[in-house]
Amino acid sequence: MSSSRCSGNMAEQEQRKKIPLVPENLLKKRKAYQALKATQAKQALLDKKEQKKGKKLKFKRLEWFLHDSWRQQRDRVRLRRLEVKPRGLEVPDKHSLAFIVRIQRINGVSSLVQRTIARLRLKKIFSGVFFRVTPQTMKTLRIVEPYVTWGFPNLKSVRELILKRGQAKVKNKTIPLTDNTVIEEHLGKYGVICLEDLIHEIAFPGKNFQAISAFLRPFHLSMARHATKNRVGFLKEVGLPGYRGERINQLIRQLN
Repeated sequence: MSSSRCSGNMAEQEQRKKIPLVPENLLKKRKAYQALKATQAKQALLDKKEQKKGKKLKFKRLEWFLHDSWRQQRDRVRLRRLEVKPRGLEVPDKHSLAFIVRIQRINGVSSLVQRTIARLRLKKIFSGVFFRVTPQTMKTLRIVEPYVTWGFPNLKSVRELILKRGQAKVKNKTIPLTDNTVIEEHLGKYGVICLEDLIHEIAFPGKNFQAISAFLRPFHLSMARHATKNRVGFLKEVGLPGYRGERINQLIRQLN
């Protein structure tokens, strides 16, 4: 009995020795860091409440009011001319898929242009979406023509865009397309079970193109580093808005 008690005591002593001890200065640092993070979180919450109560007024120069008025007047004249003399583009036979990119700001434009931009899901500059070429979409393009550029992408451009910047909209959340189970769960009823099926359905539009394209988030293309410093020069590199046919593939490679 005594030997067993001695062995038990020795085992307990060994277990006690194995417990690592934390230095006192490290405990003090941890406590101070936790207190600092709690203070920062409390201050951030208070700042957020103050911002909700009253937002600061943004100062706007008189020149910007004149510029906005000029843009609205230009849009009204342009849209009125389209109603009187509609010059819609002919729907091409060999192309059924197009890609549209917004390359201009829409500050101060008419409300019809803003609603059309929102309906096309081009809320951010240098964002793009795929759409099917129909007479109705051609009329929609005429409304926003001075602010977007569009053309016919090839299979390589569609594949590169989806593989690099493809994101899905699932329950108001943005999910990257890295798992085929997500695609199969939401698009399996259309016969799309993997990423390659999704690329094929977009590149060669079928009867389920509208639902499949709505599953994708708009593609947020990247800007060059010098764009913020030399915006005019960057816009010259991008080119003018409007129709550019198959040259849209060059723009996709430039911004992707």
